[in-house]
Parts: sequence; structure tokens; C-alpha cells
Amino acid sequence: MIAIVDYGAGNIFSVKNALDFLGFDSILTKDKAELEAADSIILPGVGAFPAAMRMLGESGLVDTLKEQARKKPFLGICLGMQLLFEKSYEFEVCEGLSLINGYVDKIDEPDLVIPHMGWNKLEIKQPCPLFEGLGNDEFVYFVHSYKAFCGSEALYADCIYGHSVPAVVGDGKFVFGCQFHPEKSGNTGLRILENFAKMR
Repeated sequence: MIAIVDYGAGNIFSVKNALDFLGFDSILTKDKAELEAADSIILPGVGAFPAAMRMLGESGLVDTLKEQARKKPFLGICLGMQLLFEKSYEFEVCEGLSLINGYVDKIDEPDLVIPHMGWNKLEIKQPCPLFEGLGNDEFVYFVHSYKAFCGSEALYADCIYGHSVPAVVGDGKFVFGCQFHPEKSGNTGLRILENFAKMR
């Protein structure tokens, strides 16, 4: 069973619909017991980093998510990926979940349209179980104005939008993050979700 964290700031129904389409059991939940019992966890997210962290705090889930991320596959999507980092500078300095070393700040590209919205090519930097069955010409769908800044050890794939934009990150163990929306990224995104759903 895959638990999709329902904390008020997520694109939860599109993620669940994608998992339903793939034939994987999933639940939308903010119940600690259900998160602890799940085989894996997906943390979606849309909106602003400080508001999302506030909602996670009000839900009482921060410590539970940190604990479970040390035990089972954990995937952050879009804003959910950004929440995995130590802090963000979106509107204010705000602490994140600190599951991956690094921080989040605005895409500072004056000659580019912000938000970064649309399809972009994944540039794979190192092997990752999410990439099983994928080739070197995969495109995925992005919608975001802020990006992660992290070390090369945490970077599994990026895309180029002016400069490098981390697209897939991880802690080298159980935690993964996708800046793009796999549930909106066609067959490539579905394959990434399928690969995640099969992890144990």
C-alpha cells in the first residue's frame, strides 16, 4: 500500500489516479498509523514552501514523515520534492524536512519566462532505481518558480532551463524527489511512478 500524504497542499487526486491506472493500491491519508503501516509514501505539493511546511506542522506529521523516510521508499513531487531539503528562501527563510542536504531558492534567470512551465528533457547524472526502463531522451512536465540547490551526490537528473535545474534528487537510500509532475508526464512519468511503487 502506498500512502499519499493529504495535508492540504497537494495534487493528491492526480497522483492517486495515476497509481490507480497502474494498478497499485494507494490511500490518501494524514493518519500517522496509516503512514507507518504503508509500504511507501508519496509527498505531493503545490503552492508555497512556507505555507506547506506550516500545514505539515499543523497536521502533526513532520516527525512521522522524517521517521518513516528512514525506513521505506519516500517520494516528494514538485513542492513535495522541495520540502525534502533543509530550508527554502521562498518569501522567507523556512526550515524544511532536512531529508536531503541543500536548499531551495528562486530561479534567477532574467531572460527566461518564470515559472518554468512545460516539457523539458531529463539529463541523467547517475543511476537511480526510478530510471529503470527509461532511455536518454525522456521528457517530463514541469511547473515551478523555485529550484533546489544541492551537491552532486544528491543529484540523479537535471534539466536545462537557462542553467541546471535539479529534476530528480535523493539521499542515496530511501528518499527521492521529482521536481516535475510524473503523474502529468505521460508514459515516462508513469514508468517513474511504477518503478517507485515496486520499491521495497
